[in-house]
Amino acid sequence: MSEAPSSGAPSRDPFEALGDPNRRAILSLLGAGERSVHQIAEQLPISRPAVSRHLRLLKEAGFVSEEARGTRRIYRLQDEGPAAVREYLARVWGEAGARFRLMAENTEDRT
Repeated sequence: MSEAPSSGAPSRDPFEALGDPNRRAILSLLGAGERSVHQIAEQLPISRPAVSRHLRLLKEAGFVSEEARGTRRIYRLQDEGPAAVREYLARVWGEAGARFRLMAENTEDRT
């Protein structure tokens, strides 16, 4: 039985989720394909319970989803967290770019 995909914005700050090197390592592992907690823990210098806690935070931030397969939970990347990060960066850098362009257009060469 799989969990229904969540909708809407992530419930946790995606930038906070990206702040931990172990969570970033988990995302890198999942970038190669779905994995169980056990498979992830085998690749990291942290315990399975710690991996589970990191996965919970990543799930709340919209970076991963989980599916129950028998007694195992399988995790895979999902788009909500990265989409929130992209949207934020596009808004901030878009506004900064517009200000820079306006300043450049209104600056005369005074030499």
